[in-house]
Amino acid sequence: MKINLNGEDSKVVKQNETYTLLDNTDLNNLVVSKTILHPGKSTTGHNHKGQEEVYQFVSGYGTMVVGTDVHLVGPGDVVLIPDGDFHRVSNTSKYEDLIFVCVFDGKRNH
Repeated sequence: MKINLNGEDSKVVKQNETYTLLDNTDLNNLVVSKTILHPGKSTTGHNHKGQEEVYQFVSGYGTMVVGTDVHLVGPGDVVLIPDGDFHRVSNTSKYEDLIFVCVFDGKRNH
């Protein structure tokens, strides 16, 4: 199955001055989510007990905190988030959105 995360195969879950978040829930056990993080903004940071995640960065540049590690991220980078680890993404650009796709097991609990 091929999907398009630009709107037709996904729904906007959240949209505010920080980011736009789109989810595809066509699969039974995985959610595919696209985040458009606006310049100079950061996600709130959180963790999920019992849930692992994979982030793939599509465009833009920033940093990602996972546990106590800080990673520089950009197009093509993939970050694995172990079960329960705290994580937060920051867009370090003043002008360009940071776009990433996240895949996680189960349903959205954040």
